[in-house]
Amino acid sequence: MQAGSRNDITDVSGVSVGHHHRRARGWLTGTTVVVPPEGTVGGVDVRGGGPGTRETDLLDPLNMVDRVDAVCLTGGSAYGLAAADGVMAWLEGQRRGFAVGVEPERVVPIVPAAVLFDLGAGGSFTNRPDASFGHRAAANARPRPVVQGSVGAGTGAHMGPLLKGGVGSASSVLDSGVTVGALVVLNPSGLTFDPDTGELWGRRYGVHNEFTGAPRPSRSRLATFRDEMEHALRPPELNTTLVVVATDARLDKAECTRLAGSAHDGMARAISPIHLYHDGDVAFALATGASELPDERRDGVFRPRSTRPAQLGPVLAAAADVVARAIVHATLAATSAGQLLSFRDRFG
Repeated sequence: MQAGSRNDITDVSGVSVGHHHRRARGWLTGTTVVVPPEGTVGGVDVRGGGPGTRETDLLDPLNMVDRVDAVCLTGGSAYGLAAADGVMAWLEGQRRGFAVGVEPERVVPIVPAAVLFDLGAGGSFTNRPDASFGHRAAANARPRPVVQGSVGAGTGAHMGPLLKGGVGSASSVLDSGVTVGALVVLNPSGLTFDPDTGELWGRRYGVHNEFTGAPRPSRSRLATFRDEMEHALRPPELNTTLVVVATDARLDKAECTRLAGSAHDGMARAISPIHLYHDGDVAFALATGASELPDERRDGVFRPRSTRPAQLGPVLAAAADVVARAIVHATLAATSAGQLLSFRDRFG
C-alpha cells in the first residue's frame, strides 16, 4: 500500500472537491461538496447520536436509487442543510440527476448531505450556510489537489472546547491497483491525540514517513493544555466528524454501505472519544466502478479469491486506514481562529 500521487480523495479518478466559506466579522462557517463521476454508487453509515442529515434513507440498500450525484458537507447545524438546495440547483443546471421524464432537463439530483455544529463557534449564531454556499462550493469543484485545513465545511470546525478543526484528506493505492481515498471534516468533541503524551493516534497508520514533520508537544505544553481543558468554559457538546470515502472499485449499494462502516473504524482509531450521544458522526461511501476487484496476486501469480468478501477485504481495510490518516492531516492543517488555536500553534 502506498499513498496516491496527491495523497487525497481526488486520486480516485473523476472525483472533484469544492469549498466555499466566509471568514469575516460575524462569519466563520462554510460548505464542502464532493462531486463524483456520473454513475457513482453511494452508501452511508450514521453512528453519531445527534446527526443532521438529508437523503440518507435513500442510500439504504433496500431503497430504489443507488447513484449519487454529489455529497454536501456543511456547517450550520440543521440550518445548514439548506446548502444542499444550492448543490441540487447547480447539478440541475448541468442536467445531471435521476431522470424523471423524457426531456433531458427533467432530473432530480441526488445529493446526500450532513451537517456539523459550528453555530456561534467564532461567528454569529445566525450566520450559517444557505443555498448560495452549496451552489458556489459545487461550482468550485475540480479534480485538483484538495485544499485542506480550516476551509469549506471545516472553517468553523473545532476539536473539543480549545482547539481548531478542519478538513483533511488522504489516499492509498493498493497492490491490486485499486485506489481508496477519504475526505474528513474534523469537528469532534474528543481529541485526535493523547493529552498525556501528545501522540497523534492516527499517526501510526501513516505511509512512507507521511507525518515526519508533525509537532511533538513538550510535557509543559501538554500540562498547560490539560489544565485549560479542566477549567475551560465548555460550550454545548454538539460535535460531529463527517467523512466521504471513495474508491474506483466496482461496488454495489450494499457493499458501499459496508465501506462506509469501515470509515467509522478509521474514526475510532484516530479520535477518542467518538460516536457519543451528542455527536453527529456520518460516513458516506462512493464507488465510481472504474476498476473491477482483482484476484489476489502473490509472487507474480494470480490466485483466485474464493469469495466476493475476500476480494472486498483489502478495500475495506484501506478505507479505515485512509480515514485515520485524513484525520491527522486535518489536525495538522487546521489554522487558528480567535480563541481556538490550531494543534500546530498550541504545541509548536
